[in-house]
Amino acid sequence: MKYWQLFLAFFKVGMLGYGGGPSSIPLVHKEVVGRYKWIKDDEFGDILALGNTLPGPIATKMAGYIGHRVAGVAGMSTAVLATILPTILLMIILLTSLTSFKDLPWVAGMTKAVVPVVGVMLAVLTWDFFKKSKEKMGWLTTSILVIVSILLMQLLNVHPGIVIGAILLYSLMKKEKQKKGETS
Repeated sequence: MKYWQLFLAFFKVGMLGYGGGPSSIPLVHKEVVGRYKWIKDDEFGDILALGNTLPGPIATKMAGYIGHRVAGVAGMSTAVLATILPTILLMIILLTSLTSFKDLPWVAGMTKAVVPVVGVMLAVLTWDFFKKSKEKMGWLTTSILVIVSILLMQLLNVHPGIVIGAILLYSLMKKEKQKKGETS
């Protein structure tokens, strides 16, 4: 049953994640945190941050990691296959007929309509992460990390993976200090 649930969850992500990684992240969150409750919100944030530091498509990295956590190597294979299968099928089936429809106004309209929907989905997910960060670290630390991250990426052109890695390192060091303080 786990394999079937993994397949369904990540097949939906692969099917509905039009626009690549950013559009699939909220869908993965909805399935693995909201629907099946395989992981918690905090863990999802950690997995997302780790996945963003690694090269390659985020949906398949998250599918592989979560599938492995849920059902081992077979679960990982099932989740990754379910994520890429819709794309493979659509490429084979639709590519032959899509070229004849690509210039129609309704197709262009559909493509343009996806952008704001993905933007809203990402904004909601970002706000949820911001609220959870505020609860764990407080407004001041969270705000400073957000501002520093934006400045590093926008003004100094630092790669987002480096910024995410630095924040992960910061949070690990802070967590380690807290553990040492509790044991003393």
